[in-house]
Amino acid sequence: MSKLDTDNVYWLSTAPQQELRSMAKMQKIRLGMIGGGEGAFIGAVHRNAFGLDGQYDLVCGAFSRDPSNNESTADSLGVEHSRTYASWEDMLEKEAALPEQQRMQVVSIVTPNHLHVPISVAAIKAGFHVFCEKPAGVGLGEVKDLQDLLHSTDRLYGLAHTYLGYPMVWQARHMVQSGMLGNIRKVFVEYPQGWLSANEETHNKQAKWRTDPSLAGGSGCMGDIGTHAFGLAEFVLDDAITALCGQLYTHIEDRQLDDDGAALIKTKKGATGVLIASQVCAGEENALKIKVYGDKGGLEWHQMEPNSVVYRPIGQPYQVFRAGLGQPGLCDEAVNRCRIPGGHPEGYLEAMANLYNDFANAVRSESDQTSSKASGVPGINSGLRGMAFIDAMLASSESDTKWETVSPVGTE
Repeated sequence: MSKLDTDNVYWLSTAPQQELRSMAKMQKIRLGMIGGGEGAFIGAVHRNAFGLDGQYDLVCGAFSRDPSNNESTADSLGVEHSRTYASWEDMLEKEAALPEQQRMQVVSIVTPNHLHVPISVAAIKAGFHVFCEKPAGVGLGEVKDLQDLLHSTDRLYGLAHTYLGYPMVWQARHMVQSGMLGNIRKVFVEYPQGWLSANEETHNKQAKWRTDPSLAGGSGCMGDIGTHAFGLAEFVLDDAITALCGQLYTHIEDRQLDDDGAALIKTKKGATGVLIASQVCAGEENALKIKVYGDKGGLEWHQMEPNSVVYRPIGQPYQVFRAGLGQPGLCDEAVNRCRIPGGHPEGYLEAMANLYNDFANAVRSESDQTSSKASGVPGINSGLRGMAFIDAMLASSESDTKWETVSPVGTE
């Protein structure tokens, strides 16, 4: 994404005060939420993120199938009872019937995976833009159908691959694209967690649905966090992973889905590497990290220390690029995703807010709506790639030949 494309996205941090006063008069985008009732983790994260820069107004919701939870969630968020709906179907139907200047414009989907595609399809057909939690769905076929639908409409679709909103992830991508590392040879990407090291699904609501194939899909760990590692690798490399040799494991007795796995990977441009994801690494938190090596040097980024990219050029001292307004050496894409000067940490909520801001910018731009893709936001192609990765991991893990093609091939 060019500097020109992003000039108006992060105006809260970069615009002169006179421009701020003018742009503050811009009408907020009306947003509705499906899922995310009290007790749900990711719904609150989305609300904090889209509320961070004042771009959205939460006007309606179907937060929970439990009437009491649904109503109490609405009350805590200041959503009118008349626009608090008992079901997502009722919400889409009744919002679509409201006058254009009143109805919601964007629906945020924060439900378990099995509802992502059905709600997205219905929302797009009803005329709404969609910002959805990842993965895009539970099967490659249904996500392909969603892609076909999007190509026939002018509705926007965004996917919450939150880590792709970090400024220094964009810096790492720029360093690869600009040739600072030379020809890329090797990539290591891993995402270890420890929260499922015991049988959490017996008492933890989040663990229960994430380990249930009827709700989460065919993969547990790889579908939940392996897709983050996969998407991060393809984004930073600006390359497609074309084949993998993978293995999935389930370490906890009676658990229905994988909780651990790894793969050897090959890319379209000739790099090789290793991808690891596990939710049974006891003591780990959210230790997503990537290392990339070319014939001129390497780089490293850690999600739990997100403000730094370590750069190791051959024959020179290593360097550390740091996030923040006014920091030297940063590309435009990284600067445009910073809000405050260097030394003030920005993290996970700010990264997701960056995706929501780019999405808001696209909603206000009729030209962006011709492609169903919001610049700077992972879209349906990213969703399709994630599902292709899961399918390939499942097939390779069950195969004697092991190497499996990751198809279809293509990046945004």
